[in-house]
Amino acid sequence: MSRRSEGTFQIKGFTPAGDQPKAISALVEGLQKGLDKQTLLGATGTGKTFTIANVIQHMQKPTLVIAHNKTLAAQLAQEFRTFFPDAAVHYFVSYYDYYQPEAYMPVTDTYIEKDAQINEEIDRLRHASTQALLTRKDTIIVASVSCIYGLGSPKDYERENMRISVGDKATKVDLMQKFVNIYYERTNADLSPGTFRALGNRIDIMPISETIMLQIEIAGGKVSHLQTVDPVSMKVLSVVDDYFIFPAKHFISDVPTRERAIQTIEAELKERLLELDHDGKILEAERLKRRTRYDVAMIREVGFCQGIENYSRHLSGKQPGEAPDTLLEYFPHTADGKPDFLTVIDESHVTLPQLHGMYAGDQSRKQTLVEYGFRLPSAKDNRPLRYEEFETRVAQTIYVSATPGEYERKESAQVVEQIIRPTGLLDPRLELKPVEEKGGYEGQVHHFIKEAVADIKKGGRVIATTLTKKMAENLSEYLKEQGVKAEYLHSDIKTIERIQILTNFRKGGFDCLVGVNLLREGLDLPEVTLIGILDADKEGFLRSETSLIQTIGRAARNVNGRVILYADVMTGSLQRAIDETNRRRTIQENYNKEHDITPTTIQKNIKDITEELQSEHAKAVNMELSIDEKLFKKNPDKLIKLKEKAMKEAVKILDFETAAILRDELTVLKEKLSKTEK
Repeated sequence: MSRRSEGTFQIKGFTPAGDQPKAISALVEGLQKGLDKQTLLGATGTGKTFTIANVIQHMQKPTLVIAHNKTLAAQLAQEFRTFFPDAAVHYFVSYYDYYQPEAYMPVTDTYIEKDAQINEEIDRLRHASTQALLTRKDTIIVASVSCIYGLGSPKDYERENMRISVGDKATKVDLMQKFVNIYYERTNADLSPGTFRALGNRIDIMPISETIMLQIEIAGGKVSHLQTVDPVSMKVLSVVDDYFIFPAKHFISDVPTRERAIQTIEAELKERLLELDHDGKILEAERLKRRTRYDVAMIREVGFCQGIENYSRHLSGKQPGEAPDTLLEYFPHTADGKPDFLTVIDESHVTLPQLHGMYAGDQSRKQTLVEYGFRLPSAKDNRPLRYEEFETRVAQTIYVSATPGEYERKESAQVVEQIIRPTGLLDPRLELKPVEEKGGYEGQVHHFIKEAVADIKKGGRVIATTLTKKMAENLSEYLKEQGVKAEYLHSDIKTIERIQILTNFRKGGFDCLVGVNLLREGLDLPEVTLIGILDADKEGFLRSETSLIQTIGRAARNVNGRVILYADVMTGSLQRAIDETNRRRTIQENYNKEHDITPTTIQKNIKDITEELQSEHAKAVNMELSIDEKLFKKNPDKLIKLKEKAMKEAVKILDFETAAILRDELTVLKEKLSKTEK
């Protein structure tokens, strides 16, 4: 039963520029012709996300955007929210802050139990995503590859939702029982998403996808009043006639479904035990019998068990080997079951390999668990989609990348180029210099230092990319010895510190940033006038054509941007990267001459980098609400509520790192309060 509203996508306050109009027109025409796959080859800084937003506006279809990591997904969600302020733009990624999957290592006879820390706020956003897909047409979901993992049946999820209306016949006990049946928990304390409490003739409930509270008043055996309330200030936000409450879990089942599942689980267990006994695996058989029977008892008594996802095939009624339900099933489909939405794969040269590789890694781990009696064979059906299954579950697809791979080019019916930047900026000038010291030439390091000093004197910033973390650290130290203010950046540096380093770099706290491969996709540093790519001829992942072009693109934000490639040998990757950059630069120069455009350096507020992970608003809230001993002694409950409100505000703007900091502070405060009360 579909209840999708007739919302529309409408961009407000932005107009296409450069060759965005041409790209938009070509992509829309391709979709209207029925092309299954297209590629948007957009040079760095040309506004690929805005082009896609315009395509969505033209097509007016729900859209799935897949990104290769959580941070990029959050950035894209924020951009689409800016373009479509009235649409439902949601964020769907793995809800684990920490995840250690269940595993067994036979060589050392080591069993590793599943250990995970769920981020409740991201779990809430996942529910908001699925609910938006079931209720609105103007929906964009920006997701990580988490979208191809099992999620639970959308039919069950939608069937079990509750519509509460003023005038409905109801008693307090009946409503509470219904809430428990869809996995809400009763509490006498403050509400959190997925909980409810009873106060006299009123029930307060916080829907799993919300941070507001619904108050349900009952009189004369009927629902007499419904209103939404801010749980901190208790201010009434709205009075409503009806309200939909969706289940608190995606994996849900009614009693008949559970009983059917228990029967098939027990039948599979019986069959598997016979196989293990036949093979003489007595220990494995006893282990499997004990674990499975305990899980069955939990499912029968409370409708849930730890690791219930391993029984998802039984609960859904699917056949062995059949693909699981995923987020893709929540998107709209035509009457004959075909997907009826757009799919955009961002940074496709990175994201597609992830989509291709998830299944094999998952199956290898599960097979070992099954073989040694830790799980039934059906646990292998709780899995990500195979890539060919993914392709059958999406319709028209647009790959987006500055450096599309061979797969995208081969599969796409057309490759649409977007080379011209609205600012008129050109791809950077390229210079080729030797690596080794010879014939009076000082070698790559000393040559880079000389060029860097010259650019720094003119007010620019410079970047050097190395092949290893150790090289980055050593070069940074050597630059300092030579009088150049430098810092290194690589994956061992924690996220918040990384952002602080980048912000300090933009502000001029130091002049040279040395890194490995963190200086590629999505890094926006308009102050950079020079990039030195050391050992550019060392063919491999970090010096592939794709990596070189992405790194070169970091210098395309400044009118004086240039890149020095240090190489003694002209590799195939290096030659192709040089040829492609020069080709784009020629197109851009010709366009600027034809339209009398003078390139201008991007002017971007320095706080923007920090806003990627820690907004100014959240920092202000943090400062205002820092742990104050006086306030804690005076009113600890109020301080905790203020912290919770600040955390929720951070989540609203997808500032998860700040939210995590506040969450940790809340943990400390609650522990402190517990000790005080004792």
